[in-house]
Amino acid sequence: MNREDLIARFRTVRSTTERLMRALLPEDFRCQSMPDVSPPYWTLGHTSWFFLANVLRPQRLDVDGFAGFDFTFNSYYEGLGPRLPRAQRLLVAQPSTDSVWSYRRTIDAAMLELLAVATDHDLAEIAKIVTIGIEHEQQHQELFLTEILHIRWSAPTELRQAYAAASAKRTHEPSPAALRPIAFAKASSQLGHQGEGFCWDNELPAHATLVGDFALGDRLITNAEWQAFVDDGGYQRPLLWLSNGWQAVQQRGWQAPLYWQRIDEHWHRFTLRGLVAVHPDDPVCHVSFYEADAFARWYGEQFSAWQHARLPRESEWEHAARHSGAEREPANLLDDGTNGELGANALDVLPTSDRRGLRQMLGDAWEWTQSHYEPYPGYRPFPGALMEYNGKFMDNQRVLRGGSFATPRSQARLAYRNFWPPETRFQATSVRLLRDA
Repeated sequence: MNREDLIARFRTVRSTTERLMRALLPEDFRCQSMPDVSPPYWTLGHTSWFFLANVLRPQRLDVDGFAGFDFTFNSYYEGLGPRLPRAQRLLVAQPSTDSVWSYRRTIDAAMLELLAVATDHDLAEIAKIVTIGIEHEQQHQELFLTEILHIRWSAPTELRQAYAAASAKRTHEPSPAALRPIAFAKASSQLGHQGEGFCWDNELPAHATLVGDFALGDRLITNAEWQAFVDDGGYQRPLLWLSNGWQAVQQRGWQAPLYWQRIDEHWHRFTLRGLVAVHPDDPVCHVSFYEADAFARWYGEQFSAWQHARLPRESEWEHAARHSGAEREPANLLDDGTNGELGANALDVLPTSDRRGLRQMLGDAWEWTQSHYEPYPGYRPFPGALMEYNGKFMDNQRVLRGGSFATPRSQARLAYRNFWPPETRFQATSVRLLRDA
């Protein structure tokens, strides 16, 4: 990437974060609705601190007048010093939101000056870390949208406010047909990032893996199918659930996906655009790995064509995606609106068409896989402080694939490995089923 392109991309990503926050109330910036959710002021500061800690300071550059900001905005980098515990990010009045904006502007100015004056030789090395910082900030743009949804939903029911204006009335699409199995033959397949372009260290190295004969569902599971699971007592039947999943159901009182609520005997759900009726043809969203796994077991009991249904392994998902041309298909992603403007984006899952073949492999909602988050054979983390970015989280997490309506298009690649603990529900997560041959 040449100098002009790198500067332009840096400016675009930084301004996109700020554009996403234009709709916030001043009070929103200091809200933390649960430990997994960061207040927006922290996201503004952390994504700036990342460039300071990993780009500017290694170049012997710093910013003055921001004492204590390192402690506040370091997320989990043990090698870069002590930090404010995650669950306490809402408990501090300082730094103020205004000072965080000033911090951000100061770091932007220093970054742009560095990118403008660095020698070509130095820029080649700097660009590698700047690109990681840009990709990191794009991850936080998606995370911000799922966090502000949880923040707004966590208000008392009568006081909940939408993040964005209601969308135009949806056009009617024919309901998708019954779930169709798309068959894939046993094969040796390549798993991991292939070719040029950026990828995270956890996507490497690409390596051969065997997949058996299997059939993958041609679309995501719909709300109508999930409601049938609810109505059939899916959340009251312990034999459908893994032990830890059933414990979560009992302890957390799960009875439906996160953000669903009954109003006058009808299901509604809270979205970034406010409260809406549950649309039967939309993909189900905001379900945990445990719920997805239990649903697969229930679905296999209901339909003989899907007997012993399960969630795909990530190798099976990636093999199917590559051989179905998923990257060429239309996708519901964050920047797919008119000119990338926020109001033109769905900001929610959308129903699929009824055409044949695999659909919704990228965008709409992340898809839980059966796979534990583990290193690929021969995995090597990023060097230096960034070795803490991915590798140290390869423990007690499940892999998700595909992207969501909040994922920037540039990050919706087939080898991308998202990961969350199996009880996670506040992310835009859904279900695709697999049947062994």
